[in-house]
Amino acid sequence: MRAVVVREPGGPDVLAVQDVAAPEPGPSDLLVAVAAAGVNRADLLQRQGHYPPPEGAPAWPGLEVSGTVTAVGPDVAGWRVGDRVAALLAGGGYAEQVAVPADLALRVPDDLDLVSAAGLPEALATVWSNLRAARLAPGESVLVRGGSGGVGSIAVQLAHALDAQVLATAGGAERVARVRELGADVVLDHRAPGLADRVLAATDGRGVDVVLDVLGAGGLAQNLAVLADDGRLVVIGLQQGRRGELDLSLLLAKRAAVIGTMLRSRPHHQKAAIVDGVRRHAWPLVGSRAVRPVVHAVLPFDRAPEAHRLLETGEAFGKVLLVPAAEDS
Repeated sequence: MRAVVVREPGGPDVLAVQDVAAPEPGPSDLLVAVAAAGVNRADLLQRQGHYPPPEGAPAWPGLEVSGTVTAVGPDVAGWRVGDRVAALLAGGGYAEQVAVPADLALRVPDDLDLVSAAGLPEALATVWSNLRAARLAPGESVLVRGGSGGVGSIAVQLAHALDAQVLATAGGAERVARVRELGADVVLDHRAPGLADRVLAATDGRGVDVVLDVLGAGGLAQNLAVLADDGRLVVIGLQQGRRGELDLSLLLAKRAAVIGTMLRSRPHHQKAAIVDGVRRHAWPLVGSRAVRPVVHAVLPFDRAPEAHRLLETGEAFGKVLLVPAAEDS
């Protein structure tokens, strides 16, 4: 089968389509013919040599796919050949076929385009698990840093559907308007000065209960400044660095908490529990259309370098997806 492999660590051009061995599903797996694979920032890190796949995962990138079940393991119940599926993976999604643990799979609603569904599993699992970790309650406020990204666009929709007051950031007037259309109550242009002051003004000086942050070190000072008393900062990305300074006296004065999580490296039983939570609580919102994938571009495997550039430059609004079909097919 064909897959997009990393020939050597480096820039986007190290990605290439090659023939690789087809997966061998285990007794608890589904074999899936891939319709599309989601592109995530973890894939960029893997391509650069900074984020190797977990033991046992395929060597090529890809943490989420959608597709059609072509075989069902003997220990699997509730699935059959032909079912439409979206799934979370430890790696290997940039391929024509994947073996998926059945407890990491989600049934795609009939009215959702199968290709677009590939943009949901990783983002929904990330957002759901982190909003749970932050104990976000209805009526509380949440600031989504990067509301136009693949995770942020889902976070805005999910938090809105959970009856939170949603604030978000985006870069430029057009993106601000589009994020507002996703359900954010307040969207602030992060390119303008005084972001912390503007967040405080939008919350009558109180600040927000939860910050969902993709920036990492570069956002620490602002994030702490905008937290309300007893607020929770949840760090889910490191786009602006791994190391930074934190004013501990302010953290103590606010009785605030800093929470850090990572999805890919979790043991399987934890991922299965997260996907089960998504299945029971968040996936029905997909069925009701309260949460939908936001897709910036769908590109064939042989344009994978371009897909990675779209994320690296920040051009993408929402998700970038890769499909197995050749561009001229």
